[in-house]
Amino acid sequence: MPESDRDVSPPRTKDRIKILRVIARLNMGGPALHVSYLTAGLRERGYDTTLVAGTLARGEDSMSFVADARDVDVVRIDELGREISPLRDLVATLRLARLIRRERPDILHTHTAKAGTVGRVAALLAGRRAPPIVVHTFHGHVLRGYFGPLRSGLFRLLERWLAARTTALIAVSPQVRDDLVALGVAPPERFVVIRLGIELDERVAAEQNGRAESRRYLGIASDRFAVGWIGRMTAVKRTDDVLVAFRRLRDDGVDAVLCMVGDGPDRPELERRAHELGVIRDTLFLGYQEDVAPFYAAFDALVLPSSNEGTPVSAIEALAAGRPVVATRVGGVPDVVQEGQDGFLVDPGATDDLADRLARLARDPALRERMGGAGRERVLPRYAVARLIDDVDRLYRSLLASAG
Repeated sequence: MPESDRDVSPPRTKDRIKILRVIARLNMGGPALHVSYLTAGLRERGYDTTLVAGTLARGEDSMSFVADARDVDVVRIDELGREISPLRDLVATLRLARLIRRERPDILHTHTAKAGTVGRVAALLAGRRAPPIVVHTFHGHVLRGYFGPLRSGLFRLLERWLAARTTALIAVSPQVRDDLVALGVAPPERFVVIRLGIELDERVAAEQNGRAESRRYLGIASDRFAVGWIGRMTAVKRTDDVLVAFRRLRDDGVDAVLCMVGDGPDRPELERRAHELGVIRDTLFLGYQEDVAPFYAAFDALVLPSSNEGTPVSAIEALAAGRPVVATRVGGVPDVVQEGQDGFLVDPGATDDLADRLARLARDPALRERMGGAGRERVLPRYAVARLIDDVDRLYRSLLASAG
């Protein structure tokens, strides 16, 4: 029997609440962490959750190990994934509708754009067995900058139509909410802001712990300024800007090394570009890493020049590790990085400004320490998993009470 067609959810009792949670895929990034922590944490609050996920795109790295470590079973729908494919998307929708009819969840909760579309249409197709409550979390959006004008316009119309048929809409930051409101997806009163929750003490090294060992392993001298970047090497991350800014930082006389942690379709071009810019000898391409703590320990600062972000987990983790962040002022980034307090914000594409802010940090160790300490103190409670569980539990019970 296919894994997606068998019931792997815990036994349900009459006083427990049944959730069907859907995400397009458990790839590297905040959404995969979010659903894993949320599913495990709500178990102790009286919820039985079936977590549904699709398949990774070619070259993507899996974060299913986070769910596995928390004994979170995952029901796979192979046709559900990142890429748009009318036939596969239709099959995924029909299979999910069948799962909804069988599971009869009290709440359907979808995460990310593709799962939000497939899941909410599947709920409509479930007919009389449709869940009484449908919730969708926007971890960002693809309604601007990802596709051409025509396609983006069609997706906006689809999101408006789906929003009108959704009980509650969640945004992971005020900036994501405001952007969706500006795009006409729904009025502001339809949204609830619930920030990510991450096991930060598990994911990153506290303060300076492990720094000497990590630098020795990577071959970085103790007095050399280490710039870090962690993520998936795709166009939206503007990783070429990392290399250009790093070259300008070096030209400014800073003895620096660049650590690129991650993988993705743009990696071959980035390595070629590093050769072209003459920085390949000072750049470490470290590939995908499950254990990121040693790398944050080795960094002096994190750079994040993305053109779009929901809530950047790498920035949260860097601050939790006591490292200042230099990032672009896009999406939910200003909700994570406080200008002048725990990092610096610049406009997208402003590589000179990226290099300038990094140079300021390189030349002022006291500033780095002060900003890193301020960031750690602020993000630990703000992005705690316990806070996430409280927020979602409160929302669920409010919606259930309203639904009778």
